[in-house]
Amino acid sequence: MAARVLLVVGLVLGLVPAAFGLPAAKPQPGLQDMVDAAAKGDVVAPPPGTYAGPVVIDKPLTLDGQDGAVTIDAGGKGSVLILDTDGATVRGLHLVNSGDSHNDIDAGIQVRGNYNVIKDNRIENTLFGVDLSKSHNNVVRRNVIRGKDFHLGVRGDAIRLWYSRNNKIEQNDIALTRDSVIWYSVDNVLSGNTFRGGRYGTHFMYSQYNLVKDNTYEGNSVGIFLMYSDGVVVRDNHISHGQGATGMGVGLKESSDVTIAGNDIVYCATGIYTDVSPFQPDTLNRMYDNRIAFNSIGILFHNDWTGNVLRDNIFESNYVQVSVNAKASAARNDWAGNHWDDYRGFDRDGDGVGDTPHEMRVYADRIWMDVPHASFFRAAPSLTLIDFLERLAPFSEPILLLRDDKPKMRADGPRVAERPDVDAAGAGRADDDEGEGRIDPFNLKGRVYKDKE
Repeated sequence: MAARVLLVVGLVLGLVPAAFGLPAAKPQPGLQDMVDAAAKGDVVAPPPGTYAGPVVIDKPLTLDGQDGAVTIDAGGKGSVLILDTDGATVRGLHLVNSGDSHNDIDAGIQVRGNYNVIKDNRIENTLFGVDLSKSHNNVVRRNVIRGKDFHLGVRGDAIRLWYSRNNKIEQNDIALTRDSVIWYSVDNVLSGNTFRGGRYGTHFMYSQYNLVKDNTYEGNSVGIFLMYSDGVVVRDNHISHGQGATGMGVGLKESSDVTIAGNDIVYCATGIYTDVSPFQPDTLNRMYDNRIAFNSIGILFHNDWTGNVLRDNIFESNYVQVSVNAKASAARNDWAGNHWDDYRGFDRDGDGVGDTPHEMRVYADRIWMDVPHASFFRAAPSLTLIDFLERLAPFSEPILLLRDDKPKMRADGPRVAERPDVDAAGAGRADDDEGEGRIDPFNLKGRVYKDKE
């Protein structure tokens, strides 16, 4: 049955001043009354203006903000909008001024239901942006989210998924928030979003089979971090300028069966960091086709670990290509077909592969890896001279850090979309606006990179 459009006359709402071009003294009450009076399936399209929040939607209807003409102002208390229903659509609203309680998760929009659509909203000066708790099969699309002007550590999260599955988070513009967190949540897709100026662009905790693709991460302390999260696919993202003492592009902590592929990871303190990953026995982590460039450290292994497959990556202009803490080596991992801009071999047969393996060994430059405080002197003439003399006439056997038997001579080759051994993870999910909140769950289980052998 066609949705009825609920229109309320401005006089009833007390909007006479606005009708004559006069400024309203304060946000108008009445929007909650309009929502309560609507029937299931109605489209509530309030006249342009500012309305007092919070507003609670507890039935499947559409609240249309008419491209930002409707503002809901919570006045600094609680959440601005609460979706406590299934199958509702919230679009085109301007949501401002939530409270500042972390315990209550004061947010622009709190979602406590399934198959809802939240799109084309502007959320500003709210502690959290969009919070989904035990909520499944929702779409959060094309929203602009800006947090409160607090110190980074006490801001709220832009997107928060808690025990939530099969949600689609896409094309959102996020800045000046703390993190976006995916905790205890499975089978979600984050696609086409922009994360800027935060702490963790996206932080996974105890979450499985999620897909992160085609996002842009700029100027966050950490781009993407996976903790105790298995089966996650991170592909085709641009991650840059993760600076500072703990800055990194992608980090893994005790995470298994992870695929990191086709990403540009540039201008970070550490490009990829891995700690006891993969953690589960008989699993692999795959790092394919990434461009890792202009970082202080390209890849940093926290310890002597195994189970990582690194193939067809491009390593260029990193101060250090690969480093390992704890006086250890990365040679137990599978290195093959990567391009190294510091490779010193030749390609006499012209097949695009170096005639000799690419080997990395550590000499006196090991000092700053093993003693963090010595990194202050990393490029000092004294360490450079010691390193040169030890390479010239080593007085001890240097550690073999890694060996790539088939180094590529050129920094090109198939990217993820062109690889024949890549499944289209997340394919088949509906993208149309009509009924986009009523879509079948996509199954990411098993949709990972196949081993090349």
